[in-house]
Amino acid sequence: MGKLVLYRLGFALPQLLVVSVIVFSLTYLVPGSPAAAILGISATPESIAQVEAQLGLDRPAPERFVEWFGGLLHGDLGTAYRSGLPVTDMLAQRLPATLSMIFGGLLVAIVVGVGVGVITGTRPGTTTDRVLTGGTVFGIAIPEFWLGMILTTVFAAWLGWLPIVGWVPFSENPLLWARGLILPSLTLGLTGGAIIARQTRAAMVKSLASPYTDTLAAAGVPRWKILYRYGVKNAMVPVLAATGVTFAIMIGVSFVIEKVFSFPGLGSLMLTSVIGQDFPLVQGVVLLTATLVIAVNLLIDIGYGLINPQARPA
Repeated sequence: MGKLVLYRLGFALPQLLVVSVIVFSLTYLVPGSPAAAILGISATPESIAQVEAQLGLDRPAPERFVEWFGGLLHGDLGTAYRSGLPVTDMLAQRLPATLSMIFGGLLVAIVVGVGVGVITGTRPGTTTDRVLTGGTVFGIAIPEFWLGMILTTVFAAWLGWLPIVGWVPFSENPLLWARGLILPSLTLGLTGGAIIARQTRAAMVKSLASPYTDTLAAAGVPRWKILYRYGVKNAMVPVLAATGVTFAIMIGVSFVIEKVFSFPGLGSLMLTSVIGQDFPLVQGVVLLTATLVIAVNLLIDIGYGLINPQARPA
């Protein structure tokens, strides 16, 4: 198992290196000057040149990249142009809200997706299968921000069961933190659950149609044991891949859902930094997002190796 972890890390580290180069390079494609965006309508060529010199924007790009990448190796992502605060501290302040929403949504997606997929996959062609499969089509098609507004209107505005603005740090009140995550997690998780459910159903149908199923049944193995000990385990291989894709989608969608539920996460930070051309913040958010995706895919690859020994390197 240790070889598998080292093998996957060998692929993850070059990916992070490539992402860091791309993230730094993309800032040069943005038109305009960050100094002009900071100064606003009162900007003059002289004042723009002065601010650019203060921020180090007048230096050659290779020199700036070497300095930025050297700081990155020590966990320093630079300083935000507008606030003057370390980017690392600003990301650490916003990250808990985003991660809470994403992993809450992922939990909902896995529970709903695997549950619905197993039910429909073990009853193909039945009324239950048709109804639930039709529901997954609706879940994939519905826009997440619209679903979030519907859930907020019904459960927060009309019924008053849940708060409209739900973010409360875990350190302040764990119960309010969990209560505030219900609607955002459902908004993210229902669409993701529909994707996982379709993959689970297809994998279950294929798994139960394999010759070993008939062999186990002929040997007298109970059907529930065939379904849940052998069928579900073999079906989890493609489901893991679907979970990785779902997680990546949730990161992008969460930036929009944060606006719906007024979450102080990375999404709002990314939006303000892009509008204000605060490049260190843009670089930090994009790099952190890419790192999360690579890390989760690494965990999924390890889980794939645990389920399927043939995938482990020799």
